[in-house]
Amino acid sequence: MLQRIRVKKLAAASAFALAAFSLPALAADAIVKIDGSSTVFPVTEAVAEDFQKAKKGAVNVTVGISGTGGGFKKFCRGEIDIADASRPISKKEMEACKETDIRFIELPVAYDALTVVVNPQNTWAKRMTVAQLKKIWEPEAQGKITNWNQVDPSWPNQPLTLFGPGADSGTFDYFTEVINDKSKASRGDFTASEDDNVLVQGVSRDKGALGYFGYAYYVENQKKLKAVGIDNGKGAPVLPSPQTVENGTYVPLSRPIFIYVNAKSLEKPEVAQFVEFYLQNAPKLVAEVKYVPLPASAYKTGMQHVQQKKLGTVFTGEAEAGVTIDDLMKREAKF
Repeated sequence: MLQRIRVKKLAAASAFALAAFSLPALAADAIVKIDGSSTVFPVTEAVAEDFQKAKKGAVNVTVGISGTGGGFKKFCRGEIDIADASRPISKKEMEACKETDIRFIELPVAYDALTVVVNPQNTWAKRMTVAQLKKIWEPEAQGKITNWNQVDPSWPNQPLTLFGPGADSGTFDYFTEVINDKSKASRGDFTASEDDNVLVQGVSRDKGALGYFGYAYYVENQKKLKAVGIDNGKGAPVLPSPQTVENGTYVPLSRPIFIYVNAKSLEKPEVAQFVEFYLQNAPKLVAEVKYVPLPASAYKTGMQHVQQKKLGTVFTGEAEAGVTIDDLMKREAKF
């Protein structure tokens, strides 16, 4: 979690002095509240740290990890200024925001390669097909697919232990949409957490474990984990990397990730300045935390959307596999 910047308040010796210093004190207490996706967290955390340094303590940025769904709940209640999201806003969340008159700007900030991982001692599952992933994770697999040799007869009779994001996670929503053909359709007998570090630790300690989460957490823990190459039906397994995301070969598990900004919050200088700082510095910071930056033109277009207050989402409430950023930036908002 981010180290909070503590702001020292000025003390006044008289009512006149207190009045004279009230405005600077308020400015120093400026805060930007963010919550949501653990996948987007590394990017937003890096931006927040650099922004706070640039502002020399004049603005405090708080970044929580309650999952994409948890973040949207707070966002649509007006409790936070920005929601980190590893999937587009859902129809239900659109309606929740509409009920509270929360209008928003949707901003793609990076590409992620959702990564399937196994324990380093796993010598058999170097590649998996989308069909095999579905066989493991579909609701019908619960209590039935419990050993590796049930997925592939050539694999050992090794207990299969599963780790994955919780139900409030956008990564969970996206994975189930593109692998099981329906968002949130999944077996339930696995260790679930919105904190990807919990999943990393689980897979790293169990020879028979398999899990999935954002690419940055895999890169950060490569000595503890092994990525699985994904065969999407073309006969050749593809490993996640910036190159395979950029050239479009890592499908269907590559996806854009987002921040959603409350339009009313943009009226506060600290939020407007933070969003501008985010889009200006995202290319460098996204790469630093091991995600894939968008084309420079996408961040420029995003800034134009902020300045023009282009409200709403370009999605229909569901994740889309294989969507390009150029396509996204050209679409007209639907809500």
